[in-house]
Amino acid sequence: MNFETDPLKITADLIRCKSITPHDDGAIDLLKTILSNAGFSCSLVDRGGISNLFAIWGAERNGKTFGFNGHTDVVPVGDISLWSVDPFGGEIKDEKIWGRGACDMKSGVAAFVAAAVDYIKNSPPDGTLVIAITGDEEGNAKDGTLAILDWMESKQIKIDACLVGEPTSVEKIGDTVKIGRRGSMTAHLTVIGKQGHTAYPHRANNPIPALVKLISKLANYKLDKGSEHFDPSNLSVTTVDTGNKANNVIPSKVTASVNIRFNNLHSSKSLTKWLLDETNLIAEEFGLDISSTFKVSGESFLTVPGNFSTMVQNTVLNETGILPELSTSGGTSDARFIKNHCPVIEVGLVGKSMHQTDEHVNLEDILKLKSIYSSIPVSYTHLTLPTKA
Repeated sequence: MNFETDPLKITADLIRCKSITPHDDGAIDLLKTILSNAGFSCSLVDRGGISNLFAIWGAERNGKTFGFNGHTDVVPVGDISLWSVDPFGGEIKDEKIWGRGACDMKSGVAAFVAAAVDYIKNSPPDGTLVIAITGDEEGNAKDGTLAILDWMESKQIKIDACLVGEPTSVEKIGDTVKIGRRGSMTAHLTVIGKQGHTAYPHRANNPIPALVKLISKLANYKLDKGSEHFDPSNLSVTTVDTGNKANNVIPSKVTASVNIRFNNLHSSKSLTKWLLDETNLIAEEFGLDISSTFKVSGESFLTVPGNFSTMVQNTVLNETGILPELSTSGGTSDARFIKNHCPVIEVGLVGKSMHQTDEHVNLEDILKLKSIYSSIPVSYTHLTLPTKA
């Protein structure tokens, strides 16, 4: 197996790049070299100090354009003393490869890059292949895949369908593919009261009871029962803080944050209105000022099941013997940006160890994933164009 098509070698080399967001440490250049040498036209689409790569093969050809998307950035390793291996060593032992990003998702990137090189060497009769790889998925994600999509739009480059290589499988490779994701938004709440001595509560206005009632009401409210393709939406209280270190002082301010994971029955706009309505009721009841700020990480979306998803399922079945479940579970991914441009599905490795100490993935699974990624673009060229989500 040549280096350019060996996903195990590429995975190990990527792990050895300490590409903790926003740092790249050579990961993008490594992939650019592989793809350029194979015949792809490569462009660096850097923005905001983030390294991004766009690669295209067959731009002048007829037929559909299929895309792969992934990221090379990783989360921090945490307490390195808890690791049994070098988190950036790319060590292979016990039929597994170990290190930060082994699961999420340097192995996925390596698999589709190796598959893409094989694909063009086989010289398919028609069709264009696009690869978009970012160094900003684990961070704010403002200058990663979004930057590539903005650049593509400026160049009038379009793709007909895209596969994101996130680790979607639950127990065995191929058991789950993602056809959508719930949306995510965070609300930061601040209640302003009046500071005072705990012995003279009538001279103060304690903001804590108001906040406690508000977040209790929010946390216990059932947003919905789920929808055809989505689990129920949920709200989680994630922080509560007064900054008060004195037990005899009523604080003047208390803050809290809540995160909502919402399905396609809601939008960030509708949920913002609900939160503001509930906040105003509590503010009026307690005679306090309550301010709110909101950050939306992504809206919910669904790639409607159809010929695209069926083709992906059948390809996975042929390669693994498992018919994957179509799922919308889990957190957000860059698919939330791509869905505005074309239908998108996510297929990848078992995600059990992602972001964990001693992150690892089975070698055999990486090779299977490459086979899946090699077959999907070929099958896609024979499809009727899928319905856009």
